[in-house]
Amino acid sequence: MKINDLGLGKLPEFKNLDNISKKQEPQFGKMLGEFVKGVNDAQIDADKKTKDFVQGVNDVELHDVMIAAEKARTSLDLLMQIRNKALDMYKELTRMQ
Repeated sequence: MKINDLGLGKLPEFKNLDNISKKQEPQFGKMLGEFVKGVNDAQIDADKKTKDFVQGVNDVELHDVMIAAEKARTSLDLLMQIRNKALDMYKELTRMQ
């Protein structure tokens, strides 16, 4: 039985995968740095909203403060899990050598 074209067009030929992966994918360090900056921004935003709520400035509602705080906490928890997995991976790689 012959499989016909599925209408996806011509599939790319992967002759030189090294050049394709280096050009199209961002570096892990840069991506991780941007994520850390995003976590820091979330922490700063939550702190600002909390201060504004306590001082009664800018008509900040309690639910906005709680949402910002939970967003900051969740992003920090994710960052800590990524750090823990990276450390576990490093330890495993050093054991393999």
